Amino acid sequence: MGRIRVLPDAVANQIAAGEVVERPASVVKELLENSLDAGAAEIRIEVESGGRRLLRIADDGCGMLRDDAMLAFERHATSKLSSVKDLFSIATLGFRGEALPSIASVSRLTLETHAAEESTGTVVEIHGGKLIRCEEAALANGTILTVRDLFFNVPARKKFLRSDQTELAHVASLVTHYSLAHPDKAFALRSDNRELLNVTPVETLRERVFQVFGDQTLEDLIDLGGHEKELPLPEPVDGERSRVFLLRGFVSRPQVQKYNRNSIYLFVNGRLIRDKLLLHALTAAYHNLMPSGAFPFALLFLDCDAEEVDVNVHPSKTEVRFRHGSWVHDFVRDAIRDTIVQSRPVSSLALRAEPQPGARLPYSEFSQRVEDAAVRFSLPIVRDDAQGVQEADLPMFTLQAAPPPPQRFDFSEPAPAAPKSSRIPDTHSAMPSGVALDSFDSLGALKDLRPLGQLHESFILAAGRDGLWIIDQHVAHERILFEQVLRQRAAGSVEKQQLLLPIVIELTAAQQIQYAVIADELRLSGFESEPFGNRTISIAAAPAAVGAGEIEKILFEILENSEKELRGASLDEVRRNVCATIACRAAIKINTKLDQRKMEWLLAELGQCEHPTNCPHGRPIALRYSTRDILRGFHRI
Repeated sequence: MGRIRVLPDAVANQIAAGEVVERPASVVKELLENSLDAGAAEIRIEVESGGRRLLRIADDGCGMLRDDAMLAFERHATSKLSSVKDLFSIATLGFRGEALPSIASVSRLTLETHAAEESTGTVVEIHGGKLIRCEEAALANGTILTVRDLFFNVPARKKFLRSDQTELAHVASLVTHYSLAHPDKAFALRSDNRELLNVTPVETLRERVFQVFGDQTLEDLIDLGGHEKELPLPEPVDGERSRVFLLRGFVSRPQVQKYNRNSIYLFVNGRLIRDKLLLHALTAAYHNLMPSGAFPFALLFLDCDAEEVDVNVHPSKTEVRFRHGSWVHDFVRDAIRDTIVQSRPVSSLALRAEPQPGARLPYSEFSQRVEDAAVRFSLPIVRDDAQGVQEADLPMFTLQAAPPPPQRFDFSEPAPAAPKSSRIPDTHSAMPSGVALDSFDSLGALKDLRPLGQLHESFILAAGRDGLWIIDQHVAHERILFEQVLRQRAAGSVEKQQLLLPIVIELTAAQQIQYAVIADELRLSGFESEPFGNRTISIAAAPAAVGAGEIEKILFEILENSEKELRGASLDEVRRNVCATIACRAAIKINTKLDQRKMEWLLAELGQCEHPTNCPHGRPIALRYSTRDILRGFHRI
């Protein structure tokens, strides 16, 4: 007798279950996708003990006929494919026909379904892959699938499940994902008689985001709108139409920084996925806007022709492959980054002091003076004797001081030592981000700010028409120099300084390899260098903004960064990192005294920057107390 034999169906189903059913959330995913494919408008999920004891998904979809209800538990039985050609243009969430038999093989499953075409419904019960009963029943239209005792017959698999709370968290995250993808449908999730999610149909994605996350999260987000781009087809086939990609959704402002990817929601043609290419495009969009290791909130929907994406690359359908991956990556990256830059977001400080609900403060003499000041400084305050103080649009105010001359200041001059108690370490630790601003473009006020002085000779305090600003002088100058170097580099006119004597630097073997890779980038960024003997290089010129004492440090920092980033970074990212390193080293430091003219110049130049919200490493540049926040903090409104 030969050694090769055909596995029994029970064994084959359990093997398939090992690929499809990893945990309770996997079951919910498969059944939830079936409900959506069935056209359900309302989906209810019930969970007990994190899904170990019970999972029940009920929908009001089209339901199944009696014969189909039985056939659905055969392996690879599906209503969604009919030929091999269909695999290359899949428009449904489910298509393999493995989910139901796989789940039924490792649980006690009951299917209750009723299609409008038949007068009665059907109940099918299967335990561990064995049919227990199949009978008619009076049921409402739709389908109810109940899964009990998951992995009851595979104890080894059951041991790998986490705590009930962890498994429930996975289920809740999954249902939340799909509720965001389908705002026109109702979703309800209950666990052990507790309601975890209950959202009703709404017209827009923005309303669904508000339902799920609340108003505070929504304020921190930037609406991508609809970015549409046509894929160029170099040699179109007869009858082949153009392929259009549409990106929509929300992304967070750069100051909203998460410590993991749990707040990133990706959908391709309505399918929840985990895709490295799209994740990398998202990360690249925030390059130089957010610190390394931090992640944004993102809710992204990429819609395209079904033939442009292969969803048949993973048993649980959580990964996809694009036909034109590089093009898709760049489209997503550029669309997100352009939206962020155009929104020009800035951080503001949160105030905890709030008036008591229902309390009305008297309109005092002080409030009258504030109102008078509003006329001079365009503070958003107006008097209303009946309603107290309200927000209003008032004339803009213009600074009387003459604009600073277009000159470059030398910030490298030594500054008098500050008192020991006021000096703070020159580190790259992130400043607190606070909360997002209102939708109006308050960054337009940067060029009109009036410097009041310095805090610890490190932060500029400035008054503006929309409140009190605190600007980190180092990162502000860093952003100015960064954009300056980028512009000069793009124009091929980076300002350089010739060194009186070349600087010779010794490299390690690894650094020598990295130097060979980025030598052209260094040259285009203002460094004139060449190999000089064994594992040494000679530097004859450097960017004009860099002090002579910083040149060696900058080179080593660039080589160190490029060694880490060249593994997965694009050439553009390497280029921006080189420019960021130059800008950081050349920028004024904290604990540096600035006179009035230098502070005015710094603020004016910052106001001209394309993205004056964050330094190239992602730290916020400016924080703002709005006038309304100040008045609220003092209980004046």
